[in-house]
Amino acid sequence: MAGLGPCPLAGQLLADLGAEVTVIDRASGRADPADINRRNKRSVALNLKSGAGRAAALRLIAAADVVLEGFRPGVMEKLGLGPEACQARNPGLVYGRMTGWGQTGPMAHLAGHDINYMSLSGALAAMGPADRPPMPPLNLVADYGGGTMFLIFGVLAALLERQVSGQGQVVDAAIVDGVPAMMGVFHWMLSGGQWEVQRERNMLDGGAPFYRCYETSDGKAISVGPIEPQFFAEMCAKAGLEHVPPREQMDKANWPRLSDAYAEVFRTRTRDEWAELFAGSDACVAPVLTFDEVEAHPHNAARGVFFRQNGVLQAAPAPRFDRTPAGPVAPPHAPGADSAEVLAQAGYSAAEIEAMRTEGAIS
Repeated sequence: MAGLGPCPLAGQLLADLGAEVTVIDRASGRADPADINRRNKRSVALNLKSGAGRAAALRLIAAADVVLEGFRPGVMEKLGLGPEACQARNPGLVYGRMTGWGQTGPMAHLAGHDINYMSLSGALAAMGPADRPPMPPLNLVADYGGGTMFLIFGVLAALLERQVSGQGQVVDAAIVDGVPAMMGVFHWMLSGGQWEVQRERNMLDGGAPFYRCYETSDGKAISVGPIEPQFFAEMCAKAGLEHVPPREQMDKANWPRLSDAYAEVFRTRTRDEWAELFAGSDACVAPVLTFDEVEAHPHNAARGVFFRQNGVLQAAPAPRFDRTPAGPVAPPHAPGADSAEVLAQAGYSAAEIEAMRTEGAIS
């Protein structure tokens, strides 16, 4: 079902790897070459307020393995396309529901966004500088990490289970569930007294001098992450930084002094000069690249991590398979571009399709 955010990305990632994905759009429209989430998908534009439009949606769903929808709880039921109605037609259907707050709970029907879901998980409170409010890490952690990836994970697990039971089921993929599920290592460290709730006081939140970003002389930044003692020693040796033994490296009392000293050193060269100095080493140092720089980086270029289609920069399909690699990427289809083809494959005659178009059931 057409929407925004984590659900369309889930469909795109599945389509990238060969799934046949059809978007049910509300109305036809023009193609947007920059709408990468629509690549490798077909589109049928149905008026779900009409009986014929809803009947067409149910016929398509009856032949599908999976439905993905990202509306508030109850919306699909009001359209007559809830799990009960769809699974009555298709008992093996896996029905993936993507929401922020989940299908149940006192906040289930409230509006929200990535930053709100992440707030309740405890993750947001750990991000950003200590002397300012938390800093949201784009919407990668909640919408796409705790949302999209758990939706895909749940749907694929349900498809595997269906091979045993023959039955479909509903997957309640809630971002407020997914983000905490990724935080096991932090819960472990917190319970063992290895994590403080104050920001910039921990190894992975910018507090450690060996795991943070430093400003360079050109106003850009370099990332350093040599946690292991041998990698830390290599970074210090190559950069001319003060090196301390492993026990002192992990001693938080040393971190402010070392961070200040390292910051002064890293401001003596440009970002690219540091990148050249550390090239080919195990020092765990890399330049902080902007969106318009990533395509040209030698490693990204060698692997083909990015490509352009109709001038639009985008990531190649991931992950990679040795026996069944992803095929060529089809550009985004406009909403409704495939309505006739999709409905014909579902058994509608040309006359029926034209009649539906005339009465406004499709566009």
